[in-house]
Amino acid sequence: MSYVIQFVLAVIVFLVSTFSAWYEGSELRDTQWEWKYSAIFSKWKHGTVTNVSEISGFDHFIYAAKFKPLFPILMTISLLYILVLLATWLLSNHTNKLSLFFTILGLTLFVASSLTFRSPTVGLEWFTWLFLLAGMSSSIVAVILRIKFTSNNQEAF
Repeated sequence: MSYVIQFVLAVIVFLVSTFSAWYEGSELRDTQWEWKYSAIFSKWKHGTVTNVSEISGFDHFIYAAKFKPLFPILMTISLLYILVLLATWLLSNHTNKLSLFFTILGLTLFVASSLTFRSPTVGLEWFTWLFLLAGMSSSIVAVILRIKFTSNNQEAF
């Protein structure tokens, strides 16, 4: 029952923060000079963005993460929490697989941290630190689970 309550609350925080980040990021439509730097998905789809109608909704999240990072950070934290909750619930009896999940999550977060490293905006700097700290935490959990797994005299991977 405790997993269900945590999951429902995390999903609510995720949905509210996603809507809020998308709304705040819609300011990109009024900031034409920023289209070159923040309309990444639109550039992939259309080449050059010349009209407001060409801006993708996903670009709103990039703009919000760069300039108004509160809700994108809440969105990311709640999504990570949902993933961890699901993994621990589904893999609670499989320590080896749970350790592998946390290892992959940690590596993914380290890669995400390297992609936002040295960003000129404060928002993406915060994301660098968030990804780095979450990646380190995930890696530590993976090591602890791995030690627990091998201390039970079970076969490694």
